Amino acid sequence: MIQTRKVLISDGATGTNLIQRGLPQGKTGEFWVLEKPETIIKLHQDFIESGANIILTNSFGGSRIRLEQSHLDDRFIEINKKAVHLARQAASGTDVVIAGSIGPLGHMLEPSGTIKQKDAVKEFRDQAEILANEGVDLLLIETQFDLNEAKAAVEGAHSVSDVAVICSFSFDRGRRTMMGVSPILFAESFANMGLFMLGINCGKSLQDNLDCLIELDKATQLPIWFKPNAGLPKINEKGQPYYDISPDQMGEFVPSWLEHGAKVIGGCCGTTPDHLRAIASAVQESKLT
Repeated sequence: MIQTRKVLISDGATGTNLIQRGLPQGKTGEFWVLEKPETIIKLHQDFIESGANIILTNSFGGSRIRLEQSHLDDRFIEINKKAVHLARQAASGTDVVIAGSIGPLGHMLEPSGTIKQKDAVKEFRDQAEILANEGVDLLLIETQFDLNEAKAAVEGAHSVSDVAVICSFSFDRGRRTMMGVSPILFAESFANMGLFMLGINCGKSLQDNLDCLIELDKATQLPIWFKPNAGLPKINEKGQPYYDISPDQMGEFVPSWLEHGAKVIGGCCGTTPDHLRAIASAVQESKLT
């Protein structure tokens, strides 16, 4: 599908939607892979019904080292396997593509932190191997901010599978990551690492993310994966994050995303099925599907 379509729609947010559906504060989405699989399936299905051609497995925080923080590391293999199975179940009977989501480790690498590069490669390799063996169509290394960690993730993924790999950075300081990486530096650093796509996800405002997309589009010949937040988070009276960019407002940005090279578009934090429906509608109107 990816090779035959001009533009594809990825899904929306996992974490913020699960919180809205009752995920307890302090619990990770991976917890519900085990405890409420029916809710994970329903979220996947809601995105598919809203127009998603690609859905992400609920395994963003599924590395062994990150699961330690939730005392779930002893169920590392089970969680990653089941995350793929739930996505497959949700997509049954469709041609929806399954992307295995791999997020940051949650700890800094040397010299900024204590994790050695070779240990990071192993952590990413172990997760990528499970996801690939369970049959994902893509491996998505997302919300990255550090060049060394992202390279460790790409190396780990390539070492265990021939599945196409996408690497996506979060420019959470506007047009830089928290480690000072710009879209241009990202593109230059990963130009020869055998990636299927480069990506931008999460980040700050819609305009900030568009600025990063424009910069990345000028710096790479690779297709671009683009999943910005639905604006910036705010906190409601219950202490829960919410995003005040409406579906219509998000849909209005779609023509500019397409103009500047986005091949796969969706949304990150705050992006509900309604937001995704507006995005998919705007893509349909563009005649680029």
